[in-house]
Amino acid sequence: MSNSEQNPIRVVVAGLGNMGRSHALAYHRNPGFEIIGLVNRSEVTLPEELEGYRILPDFFDALHEFKPDLASIATYSDSHADYAVAALEEGCHVFVEKPLATTVADAKRVVDAARANGRKLVIGYILRHHPSWMRLIAEARALGGPYVFRMNLNQQSSGPTWETHKQLMQTTPPIVDCGVHYVDVMCQITDAKPVEVRGMGLRLTDEVAPGMYNYGQLQVLFADRSVGWYEAAWGPMISETAFFVKDVISPNGSVSIIMDENAKSDDIDTHTKTARIRLHPAATGTDGRFTTPDTTFSMEGEPGHQELCEREQAFVLKAIREDVDLERHMDDAVRSLAVCLAADESVRTGKAVRL
Repeated sequence: MSNSEQNPIRVVVAGLGNMGRSHALAYHRNPGFEIIGLVNRSEVTLPEELEGYRILPDFFDALHEFKPDLASIATYSDSHADYAVAALEEGCHVFVEKPLATTVADAKRVVDAARANGRKLVIGYILRHHPSWMRLIAEARALGGPYVFRMNLNQQSSGPTWETHKQLMQTTPPIVDCGVHYVDVMCQITDAKPVEVRGMGLRLTDEVAPGMYNYGQLQVLFADRSVGWYEAAWGPMISETAFFVKDVISPNGSVSIIMDENAKSDDIDTHTKTARIRLHPAATGTDGRFTTPDTTFSMEGEPGHQELCEREQAFVLKAIREDVDLERHMDDAVRSLAVCLAADESVRTGKAVRL
């Protein structure tokens, strides 16, 4: 029986911020899913396509009343683990936005619940569904390691975006919230285990909760001698200069994402679009000059943010319908989170953290 001939997966979507709305639209547009309810603690303005669905304020009430096949969780990070475990124990499959949890123990608790209940758990690593990032990873792996990873994603946020960032920072610093994506990319390229993490951070405004910081960077050392750097910052004071750096360097050359010069850091599509990928081979001849010119791959026509969410949810459908093995996916999510939380620990203690 084809996917189109099977009964749709009945889904409840919790959290109707930017990501939750995008995922809800993805379910609405995919005939393999049927939205049976939405969850949001406060009143929210929705796109016209979503206006007809019933909204409850409480996730646990929605689980019991709607009895979904799939719970899609895009709430604030500190609720992810409890919501996911509750849904898994009710027999639901779960899609949960990154980060999977706010502690490694909670992340493992969610993964254990998925395994114990025989349910699928997909974590929102959206770059895994992006053809350009898949190309970057493939080109980097072809170069061979060990690697140097240079990555950042800074956002000069203001207005509603800054208000959202401040809310996120009640529990999660930028190097954790955003960092899990890029540490995950590093791990996919090297395959080596991360062994040590160092972090630095600074609170650049009194608008950020005490004890939290809106600028941070981490350094991660891998077992194969690869090293990585990642920087993330949010706020109206953040520079637009070099806010998007994505470089992978090896003894055999480098591969880099070249961002559009007119891109803005607070444009959500900028966070995934690549514009061009440049491959630089390091080989030189007897005269010391490069033997092969750089190659630039145009990434025109790549998916935007909403299409990426639709690809991600199509993968969720495939994972459920075709019983896709998600063991590596779940382990990678815990690993990348562990690196970013170790960086946060290093920021707060001033000491390197061994993993």
